Amino acid sequence: MKAVRLYAAGDLRVEDIAPPSVPRAGEARVTVSAAGICGSDLHNFRTGAWISRSPSVAGHEFAGRVAAVGEGVTGLAVGDAVVADSRVTCGVCAACRGGRPNVCEKLGFVGEVWEGGFAEEVVLPASLLIKAPDGVDPLALAMAEPLAVALHAIKRLSAPAGSSVLIAGCGPIGGLAALILAERHDGPVLVADRNADRAGRVAEVTGARIVDLSAEAVVGALAGAPLLAALDATGHPGVIGTLLDLLSPGGTLALVGIGHGSLAIDPVRLVEREIALVGCHAFTDELPEAVALMPAFEDRLLALVDETIDLDGVPAAYERLLAGRSMGLKTIIKPRSA
Repeated sequence: MKAVRLYAAGDLRVEDIAPPSVPRAGEARVTVSAAGICGSDLHNFRTGAWISRSPSVAGHEFAGRVAAVGEGVTGLAVGDAVVADSRVTCGVCAACRGGRPNVCEKLGFVGEVWEGGFAEEVVLPASLLIKAPDGVDPLALAMAEPLAVALHAIKRLSAPAGSSVLIAGCGPIGGLAALILAERHDGPVLVADRNADRAGRVAEVTGARIVDLSAEAVVGALAGAPLLAALDATGHPGVIGTLLDLLSPGGTLALVGIGHGSLAIDPVRLVEREIALVGCHAFTDELPEAVALMPAFEDRLLALVDETIDLDGVPAAYERLLAGRSMGLKTIIKPRSA
């Protein structure tokens, strides 16, 4: 079968490899219907930060149908539509036992410590598969995992009722956060992105207002109201610093972007203005919630898709996305032509 494997930083190959073996006890084989390219996939390709074995089939955002199940698997049957949980946890550390598997001491991800979804088929532990509603387009289902990340970030941000929320970065997580806020939050949503096409797509789908990341633009958009909640989905130290400057006293900045470089922060400014910095990593129990939202969000998710490609197109897509050339949020891979 065809698959996309990461060997080392900068070394991504489309190859023909042996199909996965018959699933063992507790496992299921999945025919991949659609898989999304994530910013962390690009980060790993660029830096090699999370390469724990080589080569490894990349991809942790994907949906498919169960092709076979191993002994002891319950709750799943051949033909079921499923979404993959990206997290591989130990289940025994203090974080796992405390209900925080996203910060597991030995946390790994599908596509890194386990073969991922940039392939025609994959075998996974059945515990990592969430049954999905039938009839939902696989392209939308492939966005369930990043939707869960966005849900977790919005919960961590905990924006006050009626307040404005500023999102920096209209990539997948920022755009999906805007989509959730448009549905659930009763205050204005502002978005900023240097890619005007992408910001425009998010604004069109979610009703968010586009602003520049300047004090004049944000103050004008808020008409004098305080900015008490901001979400950084860029990971860029300069953007994070700007958001800290834009926040009103008592505000919260949630960080969900994976970026490069370090950030210099004057802790006195945080203390004197009572600014809260909140880290947001992956998700805890939000994936089933995200999957349940698929029928209601399907049309809007599909409207946010940037491009649909096959496995052969993945290296070129990585190059394009790393260069910032995209009009939508998510590039989706369809491993099979049918």
